Amino acid sequence: MTMELLVSGALESLVSGRVFPDIAEEGTALPYITFQQVGGDAVNYIDPTAPNRSNARLQVNVWSKTRIQAALIAGQVETALRATTALQTTVLGARVSLFEPETQLRGTLQHFSVWTDA
Repeated sequence: MTMELLVSGALESLVSGRVFPDIAEEGTALPYITFQQVGGDAVNYIDPTAPNRSNARLQVNVWSKTRIQAALIAGQVETALRATTALQTTVLGARVSLFEPETQLRGTLQHFSVWTDA
């Protein structure tokens, strides 16, 4: 199973299935979660063996109409990713609060490192 499917599966119950890689379509009901891979650690061996694990640095955003709701869901995101055994998750920093002036949405941004079987 891909990292994207594992992340979506871990988070979809938090926002009634509204979890999207990269961006959500305009008009998506609130709240929703977006995520994207923003790097990661490459696995390299000295011999030409293909790695059996892969790593991704994930940026996860929660979007809502209120700061309180975004913060509550962001806490649940952290818990859900840590609890998903197919993702070995490390939290890489505290959440950052976001405000999108054009849409008036409140959000959070947080980075995670996840390891999965390749």
